[in-house]
Amino acid sequence: MGLSRSTFKLSIFILLLLLSNSIFAKPTILVWGDSLSAAYGIPKDKGWVNLMRQALADKANVINGSVSGETTRGGVSRFADALDLHQPDIVILELGANDGLRGFPPQVTRKNLKEMILQASTEGAQVILLGMKIPPNYGPAYSKKFESVFSSLAEEYKLPFVPFFLQSVIQNRTLLQDDELHPTVQAQPLLLKEVLPEVQKIVKNNLGKKAITAN
Repeated sequence: MGLSRSTFKLSIFILLLLLSNSIFAKPTILVWGDSLSAAYGIPKDKGWVNLMRQALADKANVINGSVSGETTRGGVSRFADALDLHQPDIVILELGANDGLRGFPPQVTRKNLKEMILQASTEGAQVILLGMKIPPNYGPAYSKKFESVFSSLAEEYKLPFVPFFLQSVIQNRTLLQDDELHPTVQAQPLLLKEVLPEVQKIVKNNLGKKAITAN
């Protein structure tokens, strides 16, 4: 028995709608960070991640998986589940500051970050790596090794890289909270300015793995 004309048209319409939703699906961005991305000490909606969500509202879905106090060790322990749950197209990896402040061996930080980079890449997600610098509490040799962790990983895996995403605020005391570590509300647009161009390049040039693999 053949399809009626109206049923055939309806079937074609549904098929085109499904194809349209697959082809033009917005990419998902997962921000995987610590207190710097979790809006510590300020309203959550004022943090740079939420500002990015607003800026990319019609272009991408932004999920904030950041946890205040998180280390790379904690981050890697939760990462596989987060990838499975959110299936991100882009991962913004902002971890390591707490490792440095606690004096973790740089090779441990590197190992954990590398593991997350490899996990994300295996799942087809593009990683944007945010670099970090720390106060010279443990001496210049430690600081140099710590900072090189990020640049060496970015070079090895050819990652979009922001060398020090606190660059525009760290020298301005008025843009830091009383602990002199965490940026204020006023600093959040400056943090976003450091990260957003790298994100926009990927969103503009790549529809994301969901569009590519959509059935």
